[in-house]
Amino acid sequence: MAIGASVGKGGVNDLADVLVVQHLLNDWLGYTGQKLLPTTGECGSLTIAAISGYQAKVLAAAKPDGLISPAGKTWTALAAGQGARPPLSGADWWNANQARYPNSAAVADLVQPFRDNVTAFLKLLKDAGASVAISSTRRNATRAHLMHYSWRVANGAVAPNKVPALPGLAIQWDHGDLAKSKAAAQQMVNLFQIAYEPSLTSRHIEGRAIDMTISWTGTLKIKDKQGKTREIGAPRSGETNADLHKLGAGYGLIKLLSDPPHWSDDGR
Repeated sequence: MAIGASVGKGGVNDLADVLVVQHLLNDWLGYTGQKLLPTTGECGSLTIAAISGYQAKVLAAAKPDGLISPAGKTWTALAAGQGARPPLSGADWWNANQARYPNSAAVADLVQPFRDNVTAFLKLLKDAGASVAISSTRRNATRAHLMHYSWRVANGAVAPNKVPALPGLAIQWDHGDLAKSKAAAQQMVNLFQIAYEPSLTSRHIEGRAIDMTISWTGTLKIKDKQGKTREIGAPRSGETNADLHKLGAGYGLIKLLSDPPHWSDDGR
């Protein structure tokens, strides 16, 4: 596919070339939810405006000129489908986009009433002299989706063209070649540092869990939910101390024994 002469503001605007440009612009306009151009072959104000919009939004041109020249930057991008289809998965996608979907270690990102329960429990622990290091609270659902399907595509558990679309997430898993698609997914698995298949559903995604490491020296003296002071001694770790687990349960934090730092509102 090519154009023989320039199209747009001040261009030659041969009918066949204008039609090609209008169809390609409509690919971009349709993908981004904008009104499509009439494909008449005439280069009017709507087509010139669409060219300028493409230059500004897709190519980040500071001063769009509304003109497409053969072999020029705008034509090269438009003919390649840039902006009209999601970018391909892989290391380049990960480096450019994954930071948009961060996890959280902030208690404020938990849902109620778990947030208030955690806040109260943490205050009791810290007032008693315990050390608490929070590693995770709310897990980003989009990040979980990316991790889950990176693993599944890389390991052949799902075909690249069968990965469900997620609103607001622009990524193309299917490279048109299965081996390339799996290799790109594996790049993302490596960059996410995934060791086991990630779940799409978890209490972290729902904002109902916290991962934290709790330690102390000596004996903690903490009031339980009924106001009675409890003494918490050895083992001095939030992972294994059954007395601390019982105390936490009274405040709505249930320890998941199979996951050392994990507490949630239902033990899952």
